Amino acid sequence: MTETVAPRSHRAPVWALPAGACDCHAHVFGPYDRFPVSHPMHYVAPLAPAAAHRDMLATTGLSRGILVQPGAYGEDPSPILDALAEGDGRLRGIAAASDQVPQADLDAWHTAGIRGLRFNDMTVPGGTGPFPGSVGTEALAAMAPGMRDRGWHAEIWAGIDRHVANLPLYRASGLPIVLDHMAGLQIARGLDDPSFKAILDALQEGWLWIKLVLCRCSQDFPDYADARPFHDALIAANPDRVVWGSDWPHLRLAERAPDIGHLLDLFAEWVPDMALRRRILVDNPRKLYGF
Repeated sequence: MTETVAPRSHRAPVWALPAGACDCHAHVFGPYDRFPVSHPMHYVAPLAPAAAHRDMLATTGLSRGILVQPGAYGEDPSPILDALAEGDGRLRGIAAASDQVPQADLDAWHTAGIRGLRFNDMTVPGGTGPFPGSVGTEALAAMAPGMRDRGWHAEIWAGIDRHVANLPLYRASGLPIVLDHMAGLQIARGLDDPSFKAILDALQEGWLWIKLVLCRCSQDFPDYADARPFHDALIAANPDRVVWGSDWPHLRLAERAPDIGHLLDLFAEWVPDMALRRRILVDNPRKLYGF
């Protein structure tokens, strides 16, 4: 079952974004007559096609975008590839694949604009099993050589303790590793949480990247004030290894879905230095995704 309405509109931020500003975390769904979901999920998949994503970028003043594979499409990146073909070079994609995917497919994806693979170690909310359609980090070692050859990186969604347990695996892959949703941190544990400190240490080493995406780690809607100390600490640890993301179309958040213009205004408030804003929004994504 899918929604029949597109995600609500978003306002522009009150400040002028720098040219080349990139939203590094979004998803596309549908149109379902062309791209039906292959894995029933615990959420209702929204109608969020490539055209709606382009409209969101235009409305908010974002120049570029990264589309990340959702579990509902398993290892089929067709909706992302369609969006990339219509993106005028402004978009890149992160697919999902195990070692069952033909190498020729990976080559074709690279030509289309895919620049990494997503691995998901999260469990379904309220359950113990993995997200349907997801590829877990147990596939990372097998996929890493081909990813290195293509200049790709690995993007990983997991809780912070799982990330810390996997740090040796991540380092051994020889890949840039990008952690979704502020590394799945636990705000209630505070800044002195040993797991958070381990992530900061790895971030300082230079091979680890973090996506500054607020709405999955904080329940303090709409201003996410409890996340700010962690946001500041991640940037301070290595400002060259953080990127910003909206998480559009905000799956499962319903009335708590943030307005992207407001998210960008919070970012400007929390990062008042214009040069640092440009580094996070423009320079770091350009390096990571090859714009």
